[in-house]
Amino acid sequence: MSRLRKVIVSMVSVLAMAIALGVHAPPANASVPNVWGFAYVNVAAGVPSLAHQAGSWAPGLNVSVAPGGLPGQTIVKFPGIGVPGGVVHTTAVVDAPHWCQVEKWGPSGTDEVVSVRCYQYGGAPAFAPFTVVFQESSGPLPAPKAFGYVHWGGLAVATQYNSALAVNTVTPVTTGRWDVALPGLGSAGLSGNVQVTAVNTTRPVRCKVARWSGNLAQQNIRVHCFDGTLNPYNTGWTLTYHRERAITGMALPPKNFAYTFDNNPALSPYVPPAPVNYNSQSAVNTIQTSGVGLRLVTFPQVGTRPDHVQVTAYGSGPEYCHLQGLWFTTGVDAYVRNVSCWNATTRQPKESLVTYTSAH
Repeated sequence: MSRLRKVIVSMVSVLAMAIALGVHAPPANASVPNVWGFAYVNVAAGVPSLAHQAGSWAPGLNVSVAPGGLPGQTIVKFPGIGVPGGVVHTTAVVDAPHWCQVEKWGPSGTDEVVSVRCYQYGGAPAFAPFTVVFQESSGPLPAPKAFGYVHWGGLAVATQYNSALAVNTVTPVTTGRWDVALPGLGSAGLSGNVQVTAVNTTRPVRCKVARWSGNLAQQNIRVHCFDGTLNPYNTGWTLTYHRERAITGMALPPKNFAYTFDNNPALSPYVPPAPVNYNSQSAVNTIQTSGVGLRLVTFPQVGTRPDHVQVTAYGSGPEYCHLQGLWFTTGVDAYVRNVSCWNATTRQPKESLVTYTSAH
């Protein structure tokens, strides 16, 4: 047998074994991301809004949802992008003191299935519309672009990705607090955007960014999580850091995405510092107060459907933030009206991180 033939036979044998064992081979050209999808779930069953869903699946397929077996539980199916790993984020879209959390996700056949459950403050489950995004990545990115994520499984890192091909780490601090290091994704001061979502199948929990600092070596982020009221609580969570990339990991396409850090909600109108107030069309994002605990965010020149928004609260306390209602586009501008922040059941001005992306 020739040497070439032996190599071919060996490769075929390894591939056959992988298929038999159910092993997923890595993509031929590893990329950032490998798969992605987002949706705005505005129905309890059926196909949610086509204006706010997109993904790396084949043309003609759509996201579908169904009620779960528990109150406030919704099962989301992203078609044709089922892979192990990755991360999920979700944000409630409701004019009430609610939040949504991820219960679990994973491949089912060729699809990616995500279980989301929503709660009202105090811990009672209740359906609410929500946004949800899934993506799984591998491969490097050239600086200054950066992308990284962590899924903390409750006791250890369940999956992680770092576009500098370094290893992200999580260090428990005290109950409900963890320090996350993303080496190789450093910046001179704060730059980029962070999103955090609670993951729990049995308890109402919510998570946020409590502290964030950047240096040339790495990003340092503290995550805080709480139970259905005000108490710190140990749980799982997901975290995504993105700089000059969309929350999906994509860039060019989409050429239309933006993010901002509302780190001074007392100012109106407010233009955050440029490194945390990025716009892919070089426009300037602005923020203004539109009511107590309500902030209108304008992302100029990037408003293109289908599109998507995620929000994460910032600060060390138990306050939380979500979307008061569905964002909209006028001309080429996108308007998030509003980011809504709460202390228990009372709206209060609080810091938040907001990210917007289109599919184009």
